[in-house]
Amino acid sequence: MKNYVAPSVLAANKDKLLEEIESVEKLGAEYLHFDVMDGIFVPNTSYTLEDLKNIANKHHMVNDVHIMIINPFQLAKEFAKAGADIVTFHYEACKDDNEVLKTIESIKKEGKKVGLSIKPKTSVEVYDKFLDKIDLALIMSVEPGFGGQKFIPNALDKISYLRNKIDENKLDVLIEVDGGINSETGKQAREAGADILVAGTYIFGHEDKKERIDSLR
Repeated sequence: MKNYVAPSVLAANKDKLLEEIESVEKLGAEYLHFDVMDGIFVPNTSYTLEDLKNIANKHHMVNDVHIMIINPFQLAKEFAKAGADIVTFHYEACKDDNEVLKTIESIKKEGKKVGLSIKPKTSVEVYDKFLDKIDLALIMSVEPGFGGQKFIPNALDKISYLRNKIDENKLDVLIEVDGGINSETGKQAREAGADILVAGTYIFGHEDKKERIDSLR
């Protein structure tokens, strides 16, 4: 199990984005979580392909790009080319399992790591078909599309399920959790087996960023 923190720039001050990114890098964050929303797959919009190109090489953290968009098979490789180190797409955005596999392959062809995410109402068992083909499993602990939501507890059972599967099969797959993460829910997610905690509103907009990042370890 790893012990990584991924500040989500969804909650950062967009007018001072590079300063915000620099601040969390200096405080030891290993990943930078970059949300892309198209207003169709989720009812909101956020950062774009061009935004990723503008920040991808301005820091040394892992560019952890989470695309909440329709047609990931067509677009995932573009985010890989734009500077993502990991491209995570949604199981629910694909029309069938074959499209999931094709999207995984399209990202790998660009030499980047692959993440697969599921929404809170999706069964964790869908990972069984893909766990040996991905690098990261992202459990959404809120409904994707908005920051600042409350943590949904059933995420903990999903994390435990994945932790057991990964360990039993000796797979090299990281478990990431995104949504409603703070010192309390972060501790619960770690105990369930999470490797990476994504946090946005809990970190950005506060003077005590270091203490908040440290509390997620």
